[in-house]
Amino acid sequence: MSTPDQHAVDSDADSEPYRRAGVDIAAGASLVDAIKPLAGSTSRPGCMGGLGGFGGLFDLRDSGYRDPILVAATDGVGTKLKLAITSGRHDGVGIDLVAMCVNDLVVQGAEPLFFLDYFATGKLDTAIAERVVAGIAAGCRQAGCALIGGETAEMPGMYAAGDYDLAGFAVGAAERGGLLTGADIRAGDVVLGLASTGIHSNGFSLVRKLIDDRALDIDAPAPFDPQRTLAEILMTPTRIYAAGVLPAVRNGLVKGLAHITGGGLVENIPRILPDGLSVTLDPQSWRLPPVFAWLASVSAMTPRQLATTFNMGLGMMAIVAPQKAADAAAALTEAGESVARVGTVTASAGAAAVDLAGAEAAWPA
Repeated sequence: MSTPDQHAVDSDADSEPYRRAGVDIAAGASLVDAIKPLAGSTSRPGCMGGLGGFGGLFDLRDSGYRDPILVAATDGVGTKLKLAITSGRHDGVGIDLVAMCVNDLVVQGAEPLFFLDYFATGKLDTAIAERVVAGIAAGCRQAGCALIGGETAEMPGMYAAGDYDLAGFAVGAAERGGLLTGADIRAGDVVLGLASTGIHSNGFSLVRKLIDDRALDIDAPAPFDPQRTLAEILMTPTRIYAAGVLPAVRNGLVKGLAHITGGGLVENIPRILPDGLSVTLDPQSWRLPPVFAWLASVSAMTPRQLATTFNMGLGMMAIVAPQKAADAAAALTEAGESVARVGTVTASAGAAAVDLAGAEAAWPA
């Protein structure tokens, strides 16, 4: 994790002109010192060196792979950050950041190995930045990957007061021949849905508009749950599926996985289907979290529009052979996932698609 200018601070006098220009090198250096133990808590086999250098080091051989293929992913948190800033809930967005990246590794059968983050702001608030990075470290621990570096960029004039942005970069590995490609998915295969923790990190531009249009107080009790505030529910971090899913993958129980992000159920499931196949889902086969029922009621969206925007309670989909469906569901459940049998792979003459059978009854507006 570098300082705002990637340089050491020689003295207060040396950095004063830069501070007057809006960049506080000393604050950046202080943040690096605060972050070091957080990063240290994510150490795993393969880690080399510490924070503060020009690049993070990782020894792939020490991580236990014989003939590895590297898999890389990058992502952000999106406009969920605006709600974090508005509500002052900065602790969970770091987990969101890790989840959005490492879940994209998991669907390819790759184990997350290491992570780097990018934190950019107009004026560095070290207390907020430390809370964000503490969340990133927590996400890395959940994913089993190491936080080996990153960048803190203080850029006066680029961001409104109090605003910041996040990006993440994750690298994982799988043994050659062990990648999940979905190539052996066939008609008749079973679709298992793994529960999400809520909206995760997609669709928040629409969520924020719905909140603004109704002048809702996000710190007040949620319209659908008087025991929790709307902010508490909306800011629930994205679930990280690595620990729950990878054992089933390694045991040969899973043919394909889809991470349900932007584009929802409708756009993401077809990404893993071979030509000539589609999926039929039964929306009545899984529990719809109250936040999605509320969104359906206030948005006037059709069920298909909802399923093209949100995960609708399922953050990861697993496609398995019918004869292995019970074993796969049991393994995923034992590993901590909430699993439902939600659909079937079907033959299709056209482009891959998702049919939501009975969604109007399951998700009434």
